[in-house]
Amino acid sequence: MSKNYDLTKVKEIAGGDDSFVTVIVETFLQEIPPDMDAMQLAIENDNHKMAYQFAHKMKPNLDMFGIDLLKQIAAMEKWSDSNKPTSAIQQQLDEIITVLTSVIAELKEDFNF
Repeated sequence: MSKNYDLTKVKEIAGGDDSFVTVIVETFLQEIPPDMDAMQLAIENDNHKMAYQFAHKMKPNLDMFGIDLLKQIAAMEKWSDSNKPTSAIQQQLDEIITVLTSVIAELKEDFNF
C-alpha cells in the first residue's frame, strides 16, 4: 500500500542519520496537527488572514515530506486574499484535513509513536 508521504527529502536533510529523521518526524507530528486545527478554525471563522498564515506555514513541511497538497495550499493562499465565502475553499480544506490525518496516522505507525 502506498503512503501519503515520501521521506526522500527528509533523509537527504538528515544525511543518513536515522535518529535525525526521527526528530524531524517528531517535529512534524508536534507542529502539523495544531496548525491544521488552527487553519480549520480560521476558515470556519472566515478569518482569511489567519488561514493564509497557517497554510503558508505548513507549505515547507508538506514539501519536505512529499505530501501532494501544494495545489490545495496554493488555493488556500489565493482564497485568503479574496472576499470569497468559506464555501469557496471548503473542498480544498477537506482534502488537506483528510490527507494530513492519514499522514499523521501513517507516520505514527511507521515510527512507533
